[in-house]
Amino acid sequence: MSLPRPQWATLIPHAGAMCLLDEVIAWDAATIHARTHSHARTDNPLRSDGMLRALHLCEYGAQAMAIHGGLLARAQGRVATPGYLVSLREVELHRARIDDIDAALEVHAQHLLGGDGHWQYAFRVEHAGLLLARGRAAVITSPAPDRD
Repeated sequence: MSLPRPQWATLIPHAGAMCLLDEVIAWDAATIHARTHSHARTDNPLRSDGMLRALHLCEYGAQAMAIHGGLLARAQGRVATPGYLVSLREVELHRARIDDIDAALEVHAQHLLGGDGHWQYAFRVEHAGLLLARGRAAVITSPAPDRD
């Protein structure tokens, strides 16, 4: 059930090199598993001082969350409302940098709770079965414009 980028890229606001994930491996109503090699790309827009820090794995998790929300909305015949990352909790980083990892990153997100404009997800990023980062993230959506 792998979904290449063209099948979900229009569901999220990230584009070009800022779209950090390469493919969705699997997803269901509660979880998503994505894969990427973007951490090794020299054009990764999150790089600074010649490296990509592990802290940026939170953005990888957040993008998996956004894709999951977009896929859920599309499955229900809707379009997802854009959301804003408002908090990160219990973030654990197990390396200082990630640009020196040659193989793919496996990005997982699990919907924990939410509705009516707010969601909470747990995320984790692994490489070759080793945990690189994990945490929880909260997202809120912008309020719908008033219609007269």
